[in-house]
Amino acid sequence: MLNQHDATANVAVKDLARAKTFYAQTLGLKQVDAEGDELVVFKSGHSNLNIYRSEFAGTNQATAVTWSVPDIEDTVKTLKGKGVKFEHYDDMPGLDRTGDIYESHGMKVAWFKDPDGNILNLVSR
Repeated sequence: MLNQHDATANVAVKDLARAKTFYAQTLGLKQVDAEGDELVVFKSGHSNLNIYRSEFAGTNQATAVTWSVPDIEDTVKTLKGKGVKFEHYDDMPGLDRTGDIYESHGMKVAWFKDPDGNILNLVSR
């Protein structure tokens, strides 16, 4: 039923202005819509990413958004140059880490957080 329809990720933030700067300037996403000071919609590939104001921002302890990238090393380097700090989860079994990038079974992953502590990641296969 829903397999014919696009899905949209929703990320809660406390400070919408700070989040807009991070998602637009740091991550390079294009803003395509907004609803006052409550919601900003960004385009990411063929998907939309809703960033909305909420008192529950940053409380999710799991990955909120994943981007599939062709060259994870280059993407990590670019984001680090923009001040992004990558997270290290060395207690996860089966993953080997080199620098900020983990690898397992031909897949490479790197995690980082937005200014509200939402966990985001990059994946390259």
